[in-house]
Amino acid sequence: MTAFLDGLSLVMSADVLVTMVVSAMFGLFVGMIPGLSATMAVALLVPVAFTLSPVAALATIITCSGMAMFAGDIPAAFLRIPGTPASAAYTSDMNDLVKSGRLGDALGLSVISSAIGGIMGTIVLMFGAPFLADFAMNFSSYEYFWLALLGLSCATLVAGEDALKGWVALMLGLFLSVVGLDFVTGIQRYTFGVMNLQGGIGFISVMIGAFALAEIFRKAASFNNEKLEAKIKITGRAYPSAATLWRERKHIGRGGVIGTLVGALPGAGADIAAWVTYAISKRFAREPKLFSKGSTEGVAGAASANNAALSGSYVPTLVFGIPGDSITAIVVGVLILKGIQPGPLVFVNSADMVNAIYIIFLLANIILIPLGIASIYLGRFVISVRDAILYPLILLLCIYGAYAVSNNIFELWVVLAIGILVWIMQENDYPAAPLILGLVLGQVVEQNFMSSIIKANGNYINFFNRPISGTLGVVTLIAWTYPLIAAFMKWRSPPADKDVEASSRPN
Repeated sequence: MTAFLDGLSLVMSADVLVTMVVSAMFGLFVGMIPGLSATMAVALLVPVAFTLSPVAALATIITCSGMAMFAGDIPAAFLRIPGTPASAAYTSDMNDLVKSGRLGDALGLSVISSAIGGIMGTIVLMFGAPFLADFAMNFSSYEYFWLALLGLSCATLVAGEDALKGWVALMLGLFLSVVGLDFVTGIQRYTFGVMNLQGGIGFISVMIGAFALAEIFRKAASFNNEKLEAKIKITGRAYPSAATLWRERKHIGRGGVIGTLVGALPGAGADIAAWVTYAISKRFAREPKLFSKGSTEGVAGAASANNAALSGSYVPTLVFGIPGDSITAIVVGVLILKGIQPGPLVFVNSADMVNAIYIIFLLANIILIPLGIASIYLGRFVISVRDAILYPLILLLCIYGAYAVSNNIFELWVVLAIGILVWIMQENDYPAAPLILGLVLGQVVEQNFMSSIIKANGNYINFFNRPISGTLGVVTLIAWTYPLIAAFMKWRSPPADKDVEASSRPN
């Protein structure tokens, strides 16, 4: 209790509170710009964080990342362009909800779900950090391989009505993930002598091309100089009703739990948490056919998982000093420069600092609700801008976002190529989401498989020897073979109408 009160006194100082408000507004601004991720927003604040006190620096990073994570939903809802990668999973749902005049069921539900998920993740961080970190540290390359492979099976759930087209898009994403240097041998693969491809194809550039540039191409194909307001009617309140929140309570709670667990796995992050939660929400949904067409269930679950994963990623960071994602990698650097060494001893030597982090997380998620709702109302002004002004401006921001990742002009060519590819795909009803999923998880599958097979000396039985690995392996094999078995059984069984017709015939 003493450590908690000490942490509270550290947070309740004027410089920390002012820093939280300023960084919150900055995070909302950056998150609303398509292509600029929460990681980029935090990275832009690092030079400022170095000049602040340790608590104020952490408050800057935590608040900014949480706000940017939600703010990515605003362009996703209004323009069908996710502001951050984690918003890509449910972009179509939010956009369709807004088009139908259900602003509160889209962005309003998102901001409340994000806050609840973030608070759930913080509570787990406070009381279960040692246990969750110990569980995550038991994961070897075998477990990560099966987990990533299981994640790829989510492509069938986010593919839409045509699973075959979803698998084709997934294969394209997997192909993009192997471009570059081989993980083991260092041999160039599909680089065609281009030096810029040796490092692989950047995820941010692909996301901008797939979701932003492809959307601009789609708009250009049917361009007119009317106001966007005439096509998307923004009506109603910017917050959800109590009935909607109560109806989606299970999806919000499930998203908070899954997001925290996925976030606690080093390297997983909010993006994977959102995709996994979205897929699981569809599996247990009341109306699975509405997914990708305006489902509040998908929005509630995935939005909750986003911010919960941010809290969960601090579990391995604080307990073992291992970054849970790219944002906490920055946090580790800031802590070390401030003279604080992350690890088991931080709970003893800097207990007040750890409790300050808990309090900052709680405050950041609480202020997310009023600031997030305010940003939704401000986002309405974007809708009144004419297409001829709005989309060139978006294109300019996307070019800046892609170039700012590596300061390399080659990234713009990647954006252009992916934008044309996805535009052609979508014109032929091929979904873009499985392509992104394949790119995200492809490298994880390959690297962990190669590491595991080398350790196992070619013995595949080792993939099932460990308890967690064996369990994940069995679940993955069932998930991959069940659709084939179900299709075979359906093919073998006679149609029901023919049976009824045969039984009704007179003898």
